[in-house]
Amino acid sequence: MCFAIYSTNLAYSRVYKPVLEKLGLTYPQYVTIICLWEEDNQTVKSLSEKLFLEPSTMTPMLKRLETMGYVRRERDTEDERSVRVTLTEAGRQLREKAFEYREITAKAAGLSAEEFRVLQKAIVNLRTNLLKAAGD
Repeated sequence: MCFAIYSTNLAYSRVYKPVLEKLGLTYPQYVTIICLWEEDNQTVKSLSEKLFLEPSTMTPMLKRLETMGYVRRERDTEDERSVRVTLTEAGRQLREKAFEYREITAKAAGLSAEEFRVLQKAIVNLRTNLLKAAGD
């Protein structure tokens, strides 16, 4: 199963690569933006935990996204040690552009909407169980 997950991730990345090139984003930048679409105004720590990345990895990526005009980083007014990340209007509008390409990746998967939903649920359950077993 380990190789199946690994190789599927690589294949999925190959399908996503041309889509992300059109958006001008890397895959880690894209999933960061998705995380902010789901819940805007998060701390760097919160984003890092959700994306399984170290804050030291997130910081340069967020700087690039800020330079691109998609996010804004500001010190948390209640906790000066924390930095909050919010989407700009351009970051919110990127969602519409990204959803135009969503059909390309969905079609490439060759799954019905129901199969896709069931698979996604199974993958989330698998990840949750593995994290519990690892003590996270």
